[in-house]
Amino acid sequence: MKIGWCTSIQNAELLKEIGYDFIELPVAPLPLEQDSGLADAMKPILASPIPTSAFNILFPKDMKLVGPDANDARIRHYIARAAAVLSEARAGIIVLGSGGARNVPDHCERLRAEQQLLQVLDWCADELKGTGVTLAIEPLNRKESNIINSVDEAVEYAQQINRPEVRVLADFYHMDEEQEPLDALRTNGAWLAHIHLADTGRRHPGSGTYDYNTFFGILKEIGYTGMISAECKADDPANDMRSSLQFLKQFVS
Repeated sequence: MKIGWCTSIQNAELLKEIGYDFIELPVAPLPLEQDSGLADAMKPILASPIPTSAFNILFPKDMKLVGPDANDARIRHYIARAAAVLSEARAGIIVLGSGGARNVPDHCERLRAEQQLLQVLDWCADELKGTGVTLAIEPLNRKESNIINSVDEAVEYAQQINRPEVRVLADFYHMDEEQEPLDALRTNGAWLAHIHLADTGRRHPGSGTYDYNTFFGILKEIGYTGMISAECKADDPANDMRSSLQFLKQFVS
């Protein structure tokens, strides 16, 4: 298992110096819908001293994926440009969290919203085919999203799409917030493509009381060999990154 950290490209050199394997960057801040500026925004990413193996925050908040305000043409154009950027950056994973984009609006028929989200996943699979990039559906806790709140639910969506480009992410923080049993890692192991980590209060791994022994014990049991990223608050980034890497290495060695 390779270890990374979710942060901005400005911290790439620091992550390399500390000893991380990769950096996980956000997609949404890139000017994918503008006629200019993308090449300049991509320069530091393409010149990163550490692999840009994973990306997150696929969609901006104002791009509604479900409900009456969903604009299919806009979504499809955006996905196509994002897929090209991810391929250029040699990414292996793109995380679909984007709670603000995927939330089901009030008075929107739930079944219709689910069908719309499945369509978006299918469009993503179309664009990612042949790029080597896998989309990982991220379950979010109910404070952040009103749809896909558990690993089980994410897997149900991935199974309905049933394409190799679409798999699932397990996030320790969201699982804890939803009181989802860690056994969900075991029962859904075949669908896991990426892992996000945090600790009590969504702080850095090793700073709280999350049951990391059981979490990684199950990952090893199911033979998970993918990437894991710390996605957390960092009060003192450099020190938090260093202590987290030291803490996590005991579980992946």
